[in-house]
Amino acid sequence: MRTAFCLLLACFTSVVLIAQEKAYGDGEWFKFRVHYGFVTAGYATLEVNETTLRGKPVFHIKGFGETVGASRWFFKVEDNYQSYVDVKKDIPYRFIRKIDEGGHTKDIQIDFDQDNRIAVVHNKKHETVDRVSFPKDAQDMVSAFYYLRNNLDVSSLKEGDTMDMNMFFDKENFVFRLKFLGRETLRTKFGKVPCLKFRPYVQAGRVFKEKESLTVWVTDDDNKMPMLIKAELAVGSLKASLSEFKGLRHSFRILAD
Repeated sequence: MRTAFCLLLACFTSVVLIAQEKAYGDGEWFKFRVHYGFVTAGYATLEVNETTLRGKPVFHIKGFGETVGASRWFFKVEDNYQSYVDVKKDIPYRFIRKIDEGGHTKDIQIDFDQDNRIAVVHNKKHETVDRVSFPKDAQDMVSAFYYLRNNLDVSSLKEGDTMDMNMFFDKENFVFRLKFLGRETLRTKFGKVPCLKFRPYVQAGRVFKEKESLTVWVTDDDNKMPMLIKAELAVGSLKASLSEFKGLRHSFRILAD
């Protein structure tokens, strides 16, 4: 469970869709059950609220994940991620990462100077400030999900196609790569849901079994919300399933039996 919420956010960056209307808006909220088999290890939420930051209209996106029950006794996790995203341009102005994973803590705020492409990284735990340049169109770990929901087009994608995206995390720039696996219908607690299936490339080693250990399914409708995430870890496997939602901008497509 230590990396469960990070896995969710990493997987969320794999959501891609036809660039038409805005896929989300003020008041959207998702809740995910994180589980090993039938055992619930924790829950994670994502919510969107419209506000202003330094006089600019933004979506304040908040993600929170924590362990529950017996998992909390074995390994307590409380992860808080936030991003402030320009309402029209889909670019991040601020990213916050405040986590406690079994006593391992981080408290980082990143302010993005989009005009000069400089990220001001404030490590509040160690009381340091660094300035790092970033490439055009770079996204943070949270804003990437919402950027892709609004801007990328899967209408011409074929099974096996890959795509790249610039990401900035902590003090590093890197390229996130994604493979499109095709379309599939999932049986969920809400019914039969048509989905798009993706595989993000991850670093093998300490957490994951291999480079292609993650698979994510998102709804094949105008919302493009994550329905299911599977991760093969170095020890066992983990799933995150959508359990509740509200504030969708578009109708939720469910197939009749």
